[in-house]
Order: sequence, then C-alpha cells, then structure tokens
Amino acid sequence: MSQIIIAVVIVAVIGLIAGLGLAVASIVFAVPVDEKAEKIRACLPGANCGACGFTGCDGYAAALSAGETSECNLCTPGGNDTAKQIGEIMGLSVGKITPMVAAVMCQGNRTNVEDKLEYSGVHSCKMATQLFGGPKNCVYGCIGFGDCAEVCPYDAIFICDGVARINPDKCRACKKCIAACPRQLIDLFPLDTTKAAVLCRNHDKGAQTRKQCKAGCIGCMKCVKACPMEAVSINNFCATVDYDKCIGCGKCHEACPVGAIDIYTIKKHF
Repeated sequence: MSQIIIAVVIVAVIGLIAGLGLAVASIVFAVPVDEKAEKIRACLPGANCGACGFTGCDGYAAALSAGETSECNLCTPGGNDTAKQIGEIMGLSVGKITPMVAAVMCQGNRTNVEDKLEYSGVHSCKMATQLFGGPKNCVYGCIGFGDCAEVCPYDAIFICDGVARINPDKCRACKKCIAACPRQLIDLFPLDTTKAAVLCRNHDKGAQTRKQCKAGCIGCMKCVKACPMEAVSINNFCATVDYDKCIGCGKCHEACPVGAIDIYTIKKHF
C-alpha cells in the first residue's frame, strides 16, 4: 500500500511541476493581443477574399489597427453595415460603399458557339485553355467548367447551357470569381442602376468573330455612333462601355446588329 501512495505522490509532484512550468512558459512566451484588431476582425464577414487589398480579414483588421490604412469601407462583402461598425471602433468617419454584383460578360452558350473538339481532360477552365484554347470555337468566351463556381464562397455561381451565370441575390462582390476566370470575363456592376454591358470579349476581326460566335461583337462601330454620352468605344475590335458615362438609355443595344450589348438593371430580391 505504501508503494502505491508513493507512486501517486510522485505523479502528483511531476504534474505540479509540469503545470508550473507551462504557466511560466505561457507568461514568458505570451504574444501580445491586439484588442482593437480583434474587435475589427469580429465585424468582418470572414470570406478572406482579398477584395480589400490585404491578405484576408485578419490582414485588413491588423492594417486598420496599426494605422496602415484608415479606409473603413474596403470590405465589399460586408457592405455599409460592416464599414459603420469598423468606423465606430476606429473613431473615423466612413465613406459609403456602392453595392456591387458580379456578372459574366459572355453569351457563348451551346446555341451561339459550337465545339471544335471533344475535351476529356481535367474539368477546369484554366487547364482546358492549355489545349488549343479550350473545346469551344471561340477562344475568348466562357469555357463553362466552373472554376469561378468552385472558388465562390457564397454559392452564387452556376453553369447554364455551358456558360457561367451569377445569382445577384447571393453575390457579395468578393472578386474571387474575377481572379479565377482565365478569360477575364467577369465584371462588377453597381446595384440598382441601369447600365449597358458588352457581353463579349472577342478581339478577332468581325468576319472571324462571326465564324466563332453568333452573338459576338464584330466591332462595327454602330454602338459608338448611337451612344449620346460617348460612353462606348471600340478597343481591339471589341466594344467597351465606360460605366461612369453610361446612362443606360439602350440606344447602343438597339443599334447592335448581333445582340452583343444588353442593358443591365441588377437588383437583389430581398
């Protein structure tokens, strides 16, 4: 019996010494906690998308706390509510965030674009572009394998008839899909405004574009001439719209002979 008691005492003493050692180590090696950064981080949505220009939510919170930036409205997924909360913590005035939503600038569905080959490789847009520019005839359009959908943290992107589409009710404008698209086909649009959108990024001459896609921009200049605000221009055989100048009058849409320009009024339904 005495041997058992001795063993118990030895174990207890070892445990006590180990506990004291851990307590001392926790004090000696303690990392100071930035309470302000912790409060800011609690306000952020946690998407870690990098849309703010920093390395995720932790990086943005640390930069605000350290005074590396004083802009409280850089978190587009969090919106104005998050900006207001951060401003209260920082004691700073907050500029208003214009709500944005992403949209895919392509009409290269199975009706408008035919396949030039049968692709059987890795189901990835980025990988498919390495093989003759992808399976579709148009080497500028949406491949439709869903790289953008894979990275979307809000489940806002789906593939419809071979082309990615974005649900504005779910989109938080985090820009992850923009970074993931190898064709740079995704733009951000301001919510609750009417703007013209060129649903094409084909930069071949008109005759070649017609062979590739029935709805591709042919660079005919009719939209440029029709726009009363000089918001439309042709760059490298494809029309582009200056959203700051565009008033959404629809004249460019009416003038386009191939339907490459549409008028977007994007709204959330909640």
